[in-house]
Amino acid sequence: MKIALAQINPTIGDFTRNTEKIMSAAEKAKDLSCDLIVFSELVISGYPPRDLLEKKDFVKANLMHLQKLVNSIKGIGVICGFVDKNPNEKGAPLYNSAVLFDKGKILHQAHKRLLPVYDVFDERRYFEPGKEYSSFLYKGCRMGLTICEDIWNDKDFFSRRLYQVDPVERMIKEGVNLLINISASPYHAGKREFKWDMFGAIAKKHKVPLLYVNQVGGNDSVLFDGISLAFDSKGRMAARARDFKEDIVVFDTNGEKGNLHPVSETDTESLLNALIMGTRDYVRKCGFSRAVVGLSGGIDSALTLYIAVQALGKENVAAIFMPSKYTLKENYEDTKELAANLGIKLFHVPIKGIFKNFLQDLSPLFKDVATEITGQNIQARIRGIILMALSNKFGYLLLSTGNKSELAVGYCTLYGDMSGGLAVISDVPKTMVYELSRLINKEKEVIPEKIIQKPPSAELKPDQLDEDDLPPYEVLDGILKAYIEDNKTAEEIIGMGFEPSIVRDIISRVDRNEYKRHQAPPGLKVTTKSFGYGRRYPMAQRYRSP
Repeated sequence: MKIALAQINPTIGDFTRNTEKIMSAAEKAKDLSCDLIVFSELVISGYPPRDLLEKKDFVKANLMHLQKLVNSIKGIGVICGFVDKNPNEKGAPLYNSAVLFDKGKILHQAHKRLLPVYDVFDERRYFEPGKEYSSFLYKGCRMGLTICEDIWNDKDFFSRRLYQVDPVERMIKEGVNLLINISASPYHAGKREFKWDMFGAIAKKHKVPLLYVNQVGGNDSVLFDGISLAFDSKGRMAARARDFKEDIVVFDTNGEKGNLHPVSETDTESLLNALIMGTRDYVRKCGFSRAVVGLSGGIDSALTLYIAVQALGKENVAAIFMPSKYTLKENYEDTKELAANLGIKLFHVPIKGIFKNFLQDLSPLFKDVATEITGQNIQARIRGIILMALSNKFGYLLLSTGNKSELAVGYCTLYGDMSGGLAVISDVPKTMVYELSRLINKEKEVIPEKIIQKPPSAELKPDQLDEDDLPPYEVLDGILKAYIEDNKTAEEIIGMGFEPSIVRDIISRVDRNEYKRHQAPPGLKVTTKSFGYGRRYPMAQRYRSP
């Protein structure tokens, strides 16, 4: 049997467009002489629909479009994910389901058994777990159909399992000779190799081919890299779809062979492609077509601008440089060079006069604050007002440019540089900002080398440098990863070799600035723990890490 693995980029709630994509992919699979095509988890509605699942009309529309697919697609079997109603009086009202249909009839249905409730997942909020799985016979092949988390509980692969049962093990006992897993498995840097090892180990252990079809695209903060896969019965990768793009690959059960499409070669390249895809999808799925970026002459805004241009096209990106009296002349020259390299127009709006007027009008209340934190924040907020005015007037989505290191310790200004509709690199540590910039310049200099080499500075007072207030970013990022992503204690981090006073100061800053991060624009999740809805700390609380 020839089976097509089809990863598409659904928009949450765009049932008509999602259904059209499914039907189009089915036609392509028929042209490739496939007998079956497999789509991702909740592909009809898009994943994650979150509280849209509480709207009865949303669930009804999803079921209506499933029936449309069943009635419309002929000449090929289809497996896809959808939301089903729970007919029982007890339990959650919905199931996260998968269905196989062919020739206008539903032949098999499965409900997701293992419902994750960690990080960005909150599936027990909406779904009732399936009670049992059963294999099914289709065109002479006994298949076992699972949904995403159902395959993440192998006792020989995970030292600590989250669930009591392993749906895959149950199916193997029924004699399946093909495992299928449909997923919406979010991306983070470094995850793909772990998945490849896991899938290969499961296929080899049970001596059956394993097919994995993953969603691709960005929905809000959550990114999906695709890379749908097939492993043969010896655990070897036999088919692979591209990363961060819609794609179809074919796996033939006769001979257990398939197509291997190229993917990003390194984690850094993968992360850059994730940010470009995530920016494109967020801007367009929110109904925008153009974006604006405020440039400072620094590396964060340069990287954000590059990502925006790659995501949306140079004709759809505006850049604006807003120097103050403390801005070095070299920064304007560097910014002009960057804009020229990217082929975009650069607007120039000095804020020196506006800042002077602010200080003058506020002088009855306070004086001599130009270089204090109050004056620094006024400058940042003036820039935020200008950028938001451009957004309002011309319909641009404002992309904020702060990185994860700054956001973690509160080295940013509410309603100033934190203004925006999307925080593109807010989950990218400063040290990774440099790695991404060097990758961009690998073939030719796009981001001027002077921008990469200059010491980081907010330029809100004379001779200001980030290291006046922060430890070197190599040190800061090491502490932040240990505390935020690895959930280590202060003592454990100190034991890694970091200076105790610096560790305690950084942890204190992270804890104190929770309120700021709750008011930040959404960011694109690219690490194991971002400052999005997968990290849920209270703002009004008095616990401090010992």
